[in-house]
Amino acid sequence: MAALSPPIKPAPLASTTTARADHALLSSVSYAKRIRIPRRIQVRAEAAKQASIDFSDPDWKSEYQTDFEARFRIPHITDVIPDAASYPSTFCLKMRSPISSQFVEGYPSDEAWHGYINNDDRVLLKVIRFSSPTSAGAECIDPNCSWIEQWVHRAGPREKIYFKPEEVKAAIVTCGGLCPGLNDVIRQIVITLEIYGVKQIVGIPFGYRGFSDTNLAEMPLSRKVVQNIHLSGGSLLGVSRGGPTVTDIVESMEERGINMLFVLGGNGTHAGAHAIHEECRKRGLKIAVVGVPKTIDNDILLMDKTFGFDTAVEEAQRAINSAYIEAHSAYRGVGIVKLMGRSSGFIAMQASLASGQIDVCLIPEVKFNLHGPHGVLNHLKYLLERKGSAVLCVAEGAGQDLLQKTNATDASGNIVLGDIGVHIQQEVKKFFKEMEHPADVKYIDPTYMIRACRANASDGILCTVLGQNAVHGAFGGYSGITVGICNTHYAYFPIPEVIAQAKVLDPNSRMWHRCLTSTGQPDFM
Repeated sequence: MAALSPPIKPAPLASTTTARADHALLSSVSYAKRIRIPRRIQVRAEAAKQASIDFSDPDWKSEYQTDFEARFRIPHITDVIPDAASYPSTFCLKMRSPISSQFVEGYPSDEAWHGYINNDDRVLLKVIRFSSPTSAGAECIDPNCSWIEQWVHRAGPREKIYFKPEEVKAAIVTCGGLCPGLNDVIRQIVITLEIYGVKQIVGIPFGYRGFSDTNLAEMPLSRKVVQNIHLSGGSLLGVSRGGPTVTDIVESMEERGINMLFVLGGNGTHAGAHAIHEECRKRGLKIAVVGVPKTIDNDILLMDKTFGFDTAVEEAQRAINSAYIEAHSAYRGVGIVKLMGRSSGFIAMQASLASGQIDVCLIPEVKFNLHGPHGVLNHLKYLLERKGSAVLCVAEGAGQDLLQKTNATDASGNIVLGDIGVHIQQEVKKFFKEMEHPADVKYIDPTYMIRACRANASDGILCTVLGQNAVHGAFGGYSGITVGICNTHYAYFPIPEVIAQAKVLDPNSRMWHRCLTSTGQPDFM
Protein backbone atom coordinates (compact mmCIF):
# COMPACT_ATOMS: atom_id res chain seq x y z
CA MET A 1 0.00 0.00 0.00
CA ALA A 2 1.35 3.41 -0.87
CA ALA A 3 2.56 5.54 2.01
CA LEU A 4 0.30 8.38 2.99
CA SER A 5 2.92 11.02 3.67
CA PRO A 6 6.59 11.82 3.00
CA PRO A 7 9.17 10.27 5.34
CA ILE A 8 10.21 11.94 8.61
CA LYS A 9 7.48 14.52 8.51
CA PRO A 10 7.03 15.52 12.17
CA ALA A 11 3.57 14.66 13.43
CA PRO A 12 1.74 17.45 15.26
CA LEU A 13 1.00 17.13 18.94
CA ALA A 14 -2.29 18.85 18.34
CA SER A 15 -4.84 18.23 15.64
CA THR A 16 -7.13 21.24 15.84
CA THR A 17 -8.59 21.84 12.39
CA THR A 18 -10.65 24.53 10.80
CA ALA A 19 -12.21 25.18 7.43
CA ARG A 20 -11.49 28.06 5.13
CA ALA A 21 -14.40 29.69 3.38
CA ASP A 22 -15.30 29.11 -0.23
CA HIS A 23 -17.90 30.93 -2.31
CA ALA A 24 -20.70 32.55 -0.31
CA LEU A 25 -23.93 30.58 -0.22
CA LEU A 26 -25.82 33.27 1.63
CA SER A 27 -24.08 36.61 1.95
CA SER A 28 -25.73 37.28 5.29
CA VAL A 29 -24.48 34.04 6.85
CA SER A 30 -21.20 34.06 8.71
CA TYR A 31 -18.32 31.88 7.50
CA ALA A 32 -18.66 29.46 10.42
CA LYS A 33 -22.25 28.70 9.48
CA ARG A 34 -21.69 27.82 5.85
CA ILE A 35 -22.14 24.20 4.90
CA ARG A 36 -19.80 24.29 1.92
CA ILE A 37 -16.31 23.59 3.15
CA PRO A 38 -13.46 22.94 0.70
CA ARG A 39 -11.89 19.52 0.35
CA ARG A 40 -8.73 20.52 2.23
CA ILE A 41 -9.02 21.52 5.85
CA GLN A 42 -6.28 23.86 7.00
CA VAL A 43 -4.41 23.43 10.27
CA ARG A 44 -4.89 26.32 12.67
CA ALA A 45 -1.98 28.54 13.60
CA GLU A 46 -2.06 27.41 17.23
CA ALA A 47 -1.69 23.78 16.12
CA ALA A 48 1.16 24.72 13.81
CA LYS A 49 3.07 26.13 16.78
CA GLN A 50 3.26 22.60 18.17
CA ALA A 51 4.08 20.94 14.85
CA SER A 52 7.63 20.05 15.97
CA ILE A 53 8.10 17.41 18.62
CA ASP A 54 10.90 17.76 21.15
CA PHE A 55 12.60 14.42 20.57
CA SER A 56 15.15 15.21 23.29
CA ASP A 57 12.37 14.85 25.86
CA PRO A 58 12.62 11.29 27.28
CA ASP A 59 8.83 11.18 27.61
CA TRP A 60 8.04 12.30 24.07
CA LYS A 61 6.77 8.86 23.01
CA SER A 62 4.23 8.59 25.80
CA GLU A 63 3.15 12.20 25.21
CA TYR A 64 2.74 11.52 21.50
CA GLN A 65 0.72 8.38 22.22
CA THR A 66 -1.48 10.20 24.73
CA ASP A 67 -2.13 12.97 22.22
CA PHE A 68 -2.87 10.42 19.49
CA GLU A 69 -5.43 8.68 21.68
CA ALA A 70 -7.08 12.03 22.44
CA ARG A 71 -7.22 12.98 18.78
CA PHE A 72 -8.71 9.65 17.74
CA ARG A 73 -11.23 9.43 20.55
CA ILE A 74 -14.61 9.19 18.83
CA PRO A 75 -17.38 11.55 20.03
CA HIS A 76 -20.31 10.01 21.88
CA ILE A 77 -23.84 11.09 22.73
CA THR A 78 -22.96 11.03 26.43
CA ASP A 79 -20.42 13.83 25.86
CA VAL A 80 -23.40 16.16 25.44
CA ILE A 81 -26.07 14.26 27.35
CA PRO A 82 -24.22 12.60 30.27
CA ASP A 83 -27.34 10.90 31.59
CA ALA A 84 -28.38 9.48 28.21
CA ALA A 85 -29.97 6.09 28.82
CA SER A 86 -28.62 2.91 27.21
CA TYR A 87 -30.63 -0.18 26.32
CA PRO A 88 -29.89 -3.82 25.48
CA SER A 89 -29.16 -4.05 21.78
CA THR A 90 -31.94 -5.10 19.45
CA PHE A 91 -29.34 -6.38 17.00
CA CYS A 92 -28.81 -10.09 17.58
CA LEU A 93 -28.35 -12.81 14.98
CA LYS A 94 -29.25 -15.74 17.22
CA MET A 95 -32.95 -14.96 17.21
CA ARG A 96 -34.24 -13.60 13.90
CA SER A 97 -37.93 -13.13 14.67
CA PRO A 98 -39.03 -9.50 14.20
CA ILE A 99 -39.07 -7.39 17.33
CA SER A 100 -42.33 -5.98 18.54
CA SER A 101 -43.25 -2.37 18.01
CA GLN A 102 -42.85 -1.86 21.75
CA PHE A 103 -39.15 -1.92 22.62
CA VAL A 104 -38.51 -3.78 25.87
CA GLU A 105 -35.44 -5.95 26.26
CA GLY A 106 -34.32 -6.54 22.71
CA TYR A 107 -34.35 -9.89 20.93
CA PRO A 108 -35.37 -12.85 23.11
CA SER A 109 -32.64 -15.48 23.30
CA ASP A 110 -31.93 -18.50 25.47
CA GLU A 111 -28.27 -17.60 25.81
CA ALA A 112 -26.03 -14.59 25.45
CA TRP A 113 -24.89 -13.74 21.93
CA HIS A 114 -21.15 -13.20 21.64
CA GLY A 115 -21.23 -11.18 18.45
CA TYR A 116 -20.79 -7.72 19.94
CA ILE A 117 -17.75 -5.47 19.80
CA ASN A 118 -16.30 -4.32 23.10
CA ASN A 119 -15.90 -0.54 23.31
CA ASP A 120 -12.23 -1.05 24.18
CA ASP A 121 -11.46 -3.09 21.04
CA ARG A 122 -8.90 -1.40 18.82
CA VAL A 123 -7.38 -1.76 15.33
CA LEU A 124 -3.68 -1.11 14.70
CA LEU A 125 -3.32 1.86 12.34
CA LYS A 126 0.22 1.15 11.09
CA VAL A 127 1.56 -2.36 10.60
CA ILE A 128 5.02 -1.83 9.08
CA ARG A 129 7.89 -1.10 11.45
CA PHE A 130 10.41 0.83 9.39
CA SER A 131 14.01 0.59 10.53
CA SER A 132 15.26 3.57 8.55
CA PRO A 133 13.83 6.76 7.07
CA THR A 134 15.51 5.77 3.79
CA SER A 135 13.39 2.62 3.45
CA ALA A 136 11.00 2.77 0.51
CA GLY A 137 7.73 4.33 1.60
CA ALA A 138 8.98 4.97 5.15
CA GLU A 139 6.57 6.86 7.43
CA CYS A 140 8.54 7.99 10.46
CA ILE A 141 7.61 10.13 13.42
CA ASP A 142 11.21 10.84 14.40
CA PRO A 143 14.56 10.61 12.55
CA ASN A 144 15.21 7.20 14.13
CA CYS A 145 11.90 5.76 12.93
CA SER A 146 10.88 4.86 16.47
CA TRP A 147 7.99 2.42 16.70
CA ILE A 148 4.91 3.76 18.43
CA GLU A 149 1.69 1.76 18.43
CA GLN A 150 -1.25 3.73 17.11
CA TRP A 151 -4.70 2.26 17.71
CA VAL A 152 -8.10 3.27 16.36
CA HIS A 153 -11.60 2.17 17.41
CA ARG A 154 -12.89 -1.12 16.04
CA ALA A 155 -16.23 -0.88 14.24
CA GLY A 156 -19.21 -3.13 14.82
CA PRO A 157 -22.38 -3.70 16.89
CA ARG A 158 -22.33 -2.77 20.58
CA GLU A 159 -24.13 -4.66 23.34
CA LYS A 160 -25.71 -1.41 24.57
CA ILE A 161 -27.49 1.03 22.29
CA TYR A 162 -28.51 4.64 22.93
CA PHE A 163 -31.59 4.95 20.75
CA LYS A 164 -34.91 3.12 21.00
CA PRO A 165 -35.57 1.85 17.46
CA GLU A 166 -39.24 2.86 17.52
CA GLU A 167 -38.19 6.44 18.33
CA VAL A 168 -35.64 6.69 15.52
CA LYS A 169 -36.15 8.54 12.29
CA ALA A 170 -33.09 7.89 10.14
CA ALA A 171 -32.13 9.88 7.05
CA ILE A 172 -29.60 9.08 4.31
CA VAL A 173 -28.05 11.69 2.03
CA THR A 174 -25.61 11.28 -0.89
CA CYS A 175 -23.51 14.28 -1.91
CA GLY A 176 -20.88 15.21 -4.47
CA GLY A 177 -20.47 13.24 -7.69
CA LEU A 178 -21.55 9.75 -8.63
CA CYS A 179 -19.48 6.76 -7.58
CA PRO A 180 -19.98 3.01 -8.00
CA GLY A 181 -21.45 1.54 -4.82
CA LEU A 182 -23.69 4.37 -3.62
CA ASN A 183 -26.80 2.25 -4.00
CA ASP A 184 -25.11 -0.67 -2.26
CA VAL A 185 -24.40 1.47 0.81
CA ILE A 186 -27.91 2.96 0.84
CA ARG A 187 -29.41 -0.53 0.61
CA GLN A 188 -27.37 -1.95 3.45
CA ILE A 189 -28.00 1.00 5.76
CA VAL A 190 -31.74 0.52 5.27
CA ILE A 191 -31.60 -3.26 5.78
CA THR A 192 -29.50 -2.95 8.95
CA LEU A 193 -31.74 -0.23 10.36
CA GLU A 194 -34.74 -2.50 9.87
CA ILE A 195 -32.97 -5.37 11.64
CA TYR A 196 -32.54 -3.04 14.63
CA GLY A 197 -36.27 -2.36 14.43
CA VAL A 198 -36.35 1.11 12.86
CA LYS A 199 -39.59 1.84 10.99
CA GLN A 200 -38.99 5.45 9.86
CA ILE A 201 -36.24 5.65 7.24
CA VAL A 202 -36.07 8.38 4.62
CA GLY A 203 -33.76 9.50 1.86
CA ILE A 204 -32.90 13.17 1.41
CA PRO A 205 -32.95 13.88 -2.35
CA PHE A 206 -30.07 15.50 -4.20
CA GLY A 207 -27.55 16.01 -1.44
CA TYR A 208 -27.65 18.67 1.25
CA ARG A 209 -29.92 20.86 -0.90
CA GLY A 210 -32.72 18.38 -0.18
CA PHE A 211 -32.92 19.81 3.33
CA SER A 212 -33.93 23.26 2.11
CA ASP A 213 -35.50 22.93 -1.33
CA THR A 214 -39.27 22.84 -0.76
CA ASN A 215 -39.74 21.22 -4.17
CA LEU A 216 -37.81 18.14 -3.04
CA ALA A 217 -39.75 15.74 -0.81
CA GLU A 218 -37.98 13.18 1.37
CA MET A 219 -38.20 9.61 0.03
CA PRO A 220 -39.57 6.87 2.32
CA LEU A 221 -37.20 3.88 2.32
CA SER A 222 -37.69 0.26 3.25
CA ARG A 223 -36.20 -3.09 2.36
CA LYS A 224 -38.86 -3.47 -0.32
CA VAL A 225 -37.84 -0.16 -1.90
CA VAL A 226 -34.06 -0.81 -1.84
CA GLN A 227 -34.03 -4.57 -2.44
CA ASN A 228 -32.58 -4.43 -5.97
CA ILE A 229 -31.10 -0.95 -6.23
CA HIS A 230 -27.55 -2.32 -5.95
CA LEU A 231 -28.01 -3.88 -9.40
CA SER A 232 -27.81 -0.39 -10.94
CA GLY A 233 -25.24 2.38 -10.83
CA GLY A 234 -25.87 5.95 -9.73
CA SER A 235 -27.75 6.94 -6.59
CA LEU A 236 -31.38 6.20 -5.82
CA LEU A 237 -31.48 9.52 -3.95
CA GLY A 238 -29.65 11.63 -6.50
CA VAL A 239 -26.54 13.72 -5.87
CA SER A 240 -25.59 17.39 -6.01
CA ARG A 241 -22.90 19.78 -4.84
CA GLY A 242 -23.34 22.79 -2.61
CA GLY A 243 -26.27 23.30 -0.29
CA PRO A 244 -27.80 25.41 2.48
CA THR A 245 -26.18 26.57 5.72
CA VAL A 246 -25.47 24.30 8.65
CA THR A 247 -28.09 26.14 10.69
CA ASP A 248 -30.74 25.54 8.03
CA ILE A 249 -29.88 21.86 7.81
CA VAL A 250 -30.02 21.26 11.57
CA GLU A 251 -33.28 23.18 11.86
CA SER A 252 -34.72 21.10 9.03
CA MET A 253 -33.63 17.92 10.81
CA GLU A 254 -35.34 19.09 14.00
CA GLU A 255 -38.54 19.91 12.14
CA ARG A 256 -38.56 16.52 10.44
CA GLY A 257 -37.72 14.66 13.66
CA ILE A 258 -34.53 13.16 12.24
CA ASN A 259 -32.21 11.84 14.95
CA MET A 260 -29.88 9.71 12.81
CA LEU A 261 -28.17 11.09 9.71
CA PHE A 262 -26.00 8.99 7.41
CA VAL A 263 -23.88 11.07 5.05
CA LEU A 264 -22.23 9.52 1.98
CA GLY A 265 -19.58 11.71 0.39
CA GLY A 266 -15.96 12.78 0.14
CA ASN A 267 -13.79 15.24 2.06
CA GLY A 268 -16.02 18.27 1.49
CA THR A 269 -19.18 16.37 2.32
CA HIS A 270 -17.58 15.01 5.49
CA ALA A 271 -16.53 18.52 6.47
CA GLY A 272 -20.20 19.42 6.17
CA ALA A 273 -21.19 16.37 8.25
CA HIS A 274 -18.74 17.41 10.96
CA ALA A 275 -20.19 20.93 10.98
CA ILE A 276 -23.70 19.47 11.34
CA HIS A 277 -22.47 17.25 14.20
CA GLU A 278 -20.92 20.24 15.98
CA GLU A 279 -24.08 22.30 15.59
CA CYS A 280 -26.16 19.46 17.04
CA ARG A 281 -23.78 19.22 20.01
CA LYS A 282 -23.96 22.97 20.56
CA ARG A 283 -27.75 22.72 20.70
CA GLY A 284 -27.62 19.70 23.01
CA LEU A 285 -29.49 17.52 20.52
CA LYS A 286 -29.49 13.75 20.70
CA ILE A 287 -28.65 13.24 17.03
CA ALA A 288 -26.08 10.82 15.59
CA VAL A 289 -24.27 11.96 12.45
CA VAL A 290 -22.24 9.21 10.77
CA GLY A 291 -20.28 9.43 7.52
CA VAL A 292 -19.42 6.82 4.93
CA PRO A 293 -16.42 7.94 2.81
CA LYS A 294 -17.23 8.10 -0.90
CA THR A 295 -14.39 9.03 -3.20
CA ILE A 296 -13.61 7.15 -6.35
CA ASP A 297 -10.09 8.65 -6.26
CA ASN A 298 -9.26 6.74 -3.03
CA ASP A 299 -7.91 9.95 -1.51
CA ILE A 300 -9.27 9.67 2.06
CA LEU A 301 -6.60 9.55 4.76
CA LEU A 302 -5.89 6.53 6.98
CA MET A 303 -8.03 4.06 5.03
CA ASP A 304 -6.89 1.14 2.88
CA LYS A 305 -9.38 2.12 0.18
CA THR A 306 -12.76 3.72 -0.32
CA PHE A 307 -15.72 2.22 -2.13
CA GLY A 308 -15.86 2.68 -5.88
CA PHE A 309 -12.08 2.55 -6.27
CA ASP A 310 -11.80 -1.15 -7.16
CA THR A 311 -14.64 -0.80 -9.66
CA ALA A 312 -12.95 2.23 -11.22
CA VAL A 313 -9.69 0.32 -11.66
CA GLU A 314 -11.55 -2.63 -13.17
CA GLU A 315 -13.66 -0.54 -15.54
CA ALA A 316 -10.60 1.46 -16.60
CA GLN A 317 -9.23 -1.76 -18.11
CA ARG A 318 -11.81 -1.50 -20.90
CA ALA A 319 -10.60 1.96 -21.86
CA ILE A 320 -6.94 0.99 -21.62
CA ASN A 321 -7.45 -2.16 -23.67
CA SER A 322 -9.33 -0.18 -26.32
CA ALA A 323 -6.53 2.38 -26.46
CA TYR A 324 -3.97 -0.42 -26.74
CA ILE A 325 -5.84 -2.12 -29.59
CA GLU A 326 -6.25 1.18 -31.44
CA ALA A 327 -2.57 2.06 -31.02
CA HIS A 328 -1.28 -1.44 -31.76
CA SER A 329 -3.41 -1.76 -34.89
CA ALA A 330 -2.43 1.61 -36.34
CA TYR A 331 0.75 2.66 -38.10
CA ARG A 332 2.70 4.63 -35.49
CA GLY A 333 -0.26 4.53 -33.13
CA VAL A 334 -0.43 6.33 -29.78
CA GLY A 335 -3.26 5.68 -27.34
CA ILE A 336 -3.99 8.17 -24.54
CA VAL A 337 -6.34 7.42 -21.64
CA LYS A 338 -7.32 10.01 -19.02
CA LEU A 339 -8.55 8.63 -15.69
CA MET A 340 -9.90 10.16 -12.49
CA GLY A 341 -7.57 11.53 -9.83
CA ARG A 342 -7.66 15.23 -8.97
CA SER A 343 -4.88 15.22 -6.39
CA SER A 344 -3.88 11.56 -6.24
CA GLY A 345 -2.87 9.04 -8.87
CA PHE A 346 -4.09 5.83 -7.27
CA ILE A 347 -6.52 4.91 -10.07
CA ALA A 348 -4.02 5.64 -12.84
CA MET A 349 -1.30 3.68 -11.04
CA GLN A 350 -3.43 0.64 -10.19
CA ALA A 351 -5.10 0.57 -13.60
CA SER A 352 -1.68 0.71 -15.28
CA LEU A 353 -0.40 -2.12 -13.11
CA ALA A 354 -3.48 -4.24 -13.74
CA SER A 355 -3.47 -3.82 -17.52
CA GLY A 356 0.18 -4.48 -18.33
CA GLN A 357 -0.43 -2.43 -21.49
CA ILE A 358 0.70 1.01 -20.32
CA ASP A 359 4.04 2.47 -21.41
CA VAL A 360 3.73 5.81 -19.61
CA CYS A 361 1.77 6.58 -16.42
CA LEU A 362 1.50 10.21 -15.32
CA ILE A 363 0.14 11.18 -11.88
CA PRO A 364 -0.36 14.46 -9.95
CA GLU A 365 2.27 13.59 -7.34
CA VAL A 366 5.13 13.36 -9.86
CA LYS A 367 6.04 16.33 -12.03
CA PHE A 368 7.05 15.76 -15.63
CA ASN A 369 8.13 17.60 -18.75
CA LEU A 370 6.50 17.03 -22.10
CA HIS A 371 9.28 18.58 -24.14
CA GLY A 372 13.07 18.31 -24.02
CA PRO A 373 15.47 15.38 -24.30
CA HIS A 374 14.04 13.76 -21.18
CA GLY A 375 10.41 14.69 -21.85
CA VAL A 376 7.40 12.46 -22.40
CA LEU A 377 7.23 13.27 -26.13
CA ASN A 378 10.80 12.17 -26.74
CA HIS A 379 10.09 8.91 -24.92
CA LEU A 380 7.02 8.33 -27.10
CA LYS A 381 9.24 8.84 -30.14
CA TYR A 382 11.60 6.18 -28.77
CA LEU A 383 8.69 3.79 -28.18
CA LEU A 384 7.33 4.23 -31.73
CA GLU A 385 10.77 3.58 -33.18
CA ARG A 386 11.28 0.56 -30.94
CA LYS A 387 7.91 -1.20 -31.01
CA GLY A 388 5.68 0.78 -33.35
CA SER A 389 3.06 1.92 -30.82
CA ALA A 390 2.64 3.37 -27.33
CA VAL A 391 -0.08 3.76 -24.71
CA LEU A 392 -0.13 6.57 -22.13
CA CYS A 393 -2.33 6.81 -19.03
CA VAL A 394 -2.72 10.16 -17.25
CA ALA A 395 -4.60 11.15 -14.10
CA GLU A 396 -6.81 14.22 -14.52
CA GLY A 397 -4.85 16.23 -11.93
CA ALA A 398 -1.43 15.51 -13.43
CA GLY A 399 0.60 18.18 -15.19
CA GLN A 400 -1.57 21.11 -14.15
CA ASP A 401 1.57 23.27 -14.07
CA LEU A 402 1.75 22.85 -17.84
CA LEU A 403 -1.72 24.32 -18.37
CA GLN A 404 -3.11 27.81 -18.10
CA LYS A 405 -4.50 28.31 -14.60
CA THR A 406 -8.03 29.53 -13.96
CA ASN A 407 -9.65 30.76 -10.79
CA ALA A 408 -12.90 28.96 -11.59
CA THR A 409 -14.36 26.62 -8.96
CA ASP A 410 -17.22 24.16 -8.99
CA ALA A 411 -20.16 24.12 -6.55
CA SER A 412 -18.05 22.22 -4.01
CA GLY A 413 -15.29 24.82 -4.07
CA ASN A 414 -12.89 22.59 -6.02
CA ILE A 415 -10.67 24.33 -8.56
CA VAL A 416 -11.75 23.49 -12.10
CA LEU A 417 -8.81 21.62 -13.60
CA GLY A 418 -7.40 22.13 -17.05
CA ASP A 419 -7.85 19.19 -19.43
CA ILE A 420 -4.43 17.54 -19.35
CA GLY A 421 -5.62 14.68 -21.57
CA VAL A 422 -6.61 16.93 -24.46
CA HIS A 423 -3.44 18.98 -23.96
CA ILE A 424 -1.21 15.89 -24.25
CA GLN A 425 -3.18 14.70 -27.27
CA GLN A 426 -2.63 18.01 -29.05
CA GLU A 427 1.05 18.20 -28.10
CA VAL A 428 1.70 14.64 -29.32
CA LYS A 429 0.08 15.37 -32.67
CA LYS A 430 1.98 18.63 -33.02
CA PHE A 431 5.31 17.05 -32.01
CA PHE A 432 5.22 14.25 -34.56
CA LYS A 433 3.79 16.46 -37.30
CA GLU A 434 6.71 18.86 -36.92
CA MET A 435 9.05 15.88 -37.24
CA GLU A 436 7.28 15.02 -40.51
CA HIS A 437 6.47 11.60 -39.08
CA PRO A 438 2.84 11.98 -37.98
CA ALA A 439 1.46 9.67 -35.32
CA ASP A 440 -2.04 8.20 -35.28
CA VAL A 441 -3.30 9.45 -31.91
CA LYS A 442 -6.45 8.14 -30.23
CA TYR A 443 -7.73 9.77 -27.03
CA ILE A 444 -10.20 8.16 -24.59
CA ASP A 445 -11.81 9.74 -21.51
CA PRO A 446 -14.03 7.12 -19.79
CA THR A 447 -14.68 9.20 -16.64
CA TYR A 448 -18.47 9.37 -16.75
CA MET A 449 -18.81 5.79 -17.97
CA ILE A 450 -16.84 4.61 -14.94
CA ARG A 451 -18.66 6.80 -12.40
CA ALA A 452 -22.04 5.48 -13.54
CA CYS A 453 -21.12 1.78 -13.24
CA ARG A 454 -22.62 -0.54 -10.65
CA ALA A 455 -20.14 -1.74 -8.03
CA ASN A 456 -18.13 -4.87 -8.75
CA ALA A 457 -18.02 -7.81 -6.31
CA SER A 458 -15.12 -6.42 -4.27
CA ASP A 459 -16.74 -3.01 -3.85
CA GLY A 460 -20.09 -4.65 -3.22
CA ILE A 461 -18.68 -6.41 -0.15
CA LEU A 462 -16.96 -3.24 1.05
CA CYS A 463 -20.15 -1.19 0.66
CA THR A 464 -22.19 -3.79 2.51
CA VAL A 465 -19.88 -3.83 5.52
CA LEU A 466 -19.50 -0.04 5.57
CA GLY A 467 -23.28 0.41 5.54
CA GLN A 468 -23.75 -2.09 8.36
CA ASN A 469 -21.04 -0.52 10.51
CA ALA A 470 -22.39 2.99 9.96
CA VAL A 471 -25.68 1.88 11.53
CA HIS A 472 -23.88 0.04 14.35
CA GLY A 473 -21.93 3.22 15.14
CA ALA A 474 -25.06 5.38 15.25
CA PHE A 475 -26.92 2.98 17.54
CA GLY A 476 -23.81 2.71 19.71
CA GLY A 477 -24.26 6.41 20.42
CA TYR A 478 -21.34 7.67 18.34
CA SER A 479 -21.59 10.85 16.27
CA GLY A 480 -19.19 12.94 14.20
CA ILE A 481 -17.50 9.75 13.02
CA THR A 482 -16.86 7.99 9.74
CA VAL A 483 -16.27 4.32 9.05
CA GLY A 484 -13.51 2.82 6.94
CA ILE A 485 -11.29 -0.18 6.36
CA CYS A 486 -7.89 -0.05 8.03
CA ASN A 487 -5.38 -2.88 7.55
CA THR A 488 -8.25 -5.14 6.40
CA HIS A 489 -10.27 -4.39 9.57
CA TYR A 490 -13.16 -1.96 9.92
CA ALA A 491 -12.73 1.02 12.22
CA TYR A 492 -14.37 4.28 13.31
CA PHE A 493 -12.49 7.55 12.89
CA PRO A 494 -13.28 11.08 14.12
CA ILE A 495 -14.11 13.03 10.97
CA PRO A 496 -11.48 15.82 11.39
CA GLU A 497 -8.67 13.26 11.28
CA VAL A 498 -9.63 11.88 7.87
CA ILE A 499 -10.34 15.23 6.16
CA ALA A 500 -7.21 17.10 7.29
CA GLN A 501 -5.97 16.82 3.71
CA ALA A 502 -6.31 14.57 0.68
CA LYS A 503 -4.37 11.31 0.76
CA VAL A 504 -1.73 11.30 -1.94
CA LEU A 505 0.48 8.65 -3.44
CA ASP A 506 4.04 8.55 -2.14
CA PRO A 507 6.43 8.56 -5.15
CA ASN A 508 8.90 6.63 -3.01
CA SER A 509 6.40 3.89 -2.17
CA ARG A 510 6.91 0.33 -3.28
CA MET A 511 3.65 0.36 -5.22
CA TRP A 512 4.74 3.29 -7.38
CA HIS A 513 8.11 1.60 -7.89
CA ARG A 514 6.23 -1.49 -9.05
CA CYS A 515 4.30 0.63 -11.53
CA LEU A 516 7.52 2.13 -12.90
CA THR A 517 8.96 -1.37 -13.22
CA SER A 518 5.87 -2.43 -15.17
CA THR A 519 5.83 0.53 -17.58
CA GLY A 520 9.60 0.86 -17.93
CA GLN A 521 9.25 4.64 -18.13
CA PRO A 522 12.16 6.95 -17.27
CA ASP A 523 12.18 10.09 -15.13
CA PHE A 524 10.60 12.81 -17.27
CA MET A 525 12.43 15.73 -15.65
